[in-house]
Amino acid sequence: MDNGALPTCGIAVMAKASIAGRTKTRLVPPLTSEEAARCNTAFLLDIADNILAASAQASIAGYIAFGPPHSRPFFEANLPSEVGLIDAWYANFGDCLSCTIERLLERRHLGAVVLNSDSPTLPTSLLLKTAELLARPGDRAVLGPALDGGYYLLGVKTHHDRLFLDIAWSTEHVTQQTLERAAELDLPVHILPTWYDVDDVVALKMLQAELFEGQSFAPELRPAQARHTRALIQSLVETADLKERLACNAFRRAAE
Repeated sequence: MDNGALPTCGIAVMAKASIAGRTKTRLVPPLTSEEAARCNTAFLLDIADNILAASAQASIAGYIAFGPPHSRPFFEANLPSEVGLIDAWYANFGDCLSCTIERLLERRHLGAVVLNSDSPTLPTSLLLKTAELLARPGDRAVLGPALDGGYYLLGVKTHHDRLFLDIAWSTEHVTQQTLERAAELDLPVHILPTWYDVDDVVALKMLQAELFEGQSFAPELRPAQARHTRALIQSLVETADLKERLACNAFRRAAE
């Protein structure tokens, strides 16, 4: 929503440039390294579209918090110009998140949100709810737990570095440890509905079922259309035997 005023809520996607062999590697196999990189690009495009759709309904600005630093041209070439860029590349993922939150608040957004790059069908309603909650009086956090124990979204009104310290990143403990840090700070937390990250073959099959078979992850929520991801998966199914590879991968996992 552009009324000439600074949007009250800034939402930044934590993103890596699409590089074969370095991006979405947990999807290989059944995908090839090149296909996994293409998935990363499709996910980013759909998430950017999702934020822009939310910004048409609420006071929201979209950003990509990206790395590595020399990859800026990738994002400038592939993403909508309405999405801003934030350089946020540190060895520790918690530092990437903390820096991004700080940068958003420095830009005078009243709410700062970090969002994952692995959920192309995340319901737009959850972004709108986050912005609405952060616009209310009083300090608070908004947390979107992921199915794997991490989180797909964290929004705050004040920079609390403690939320990102001593967290076992990339484990099933991230959400619980983040809630513990919030409790230490006496910071109220609104917990959104659980959603899923597409970062392994099980979640990839879940995504395929959601996009093509009407099997919604959460029937009470309306998933985003994810037109770029849908087009890519459709192409891979038709031209690269993706359906057969997924079936073969599932068979191998069951035999292990």
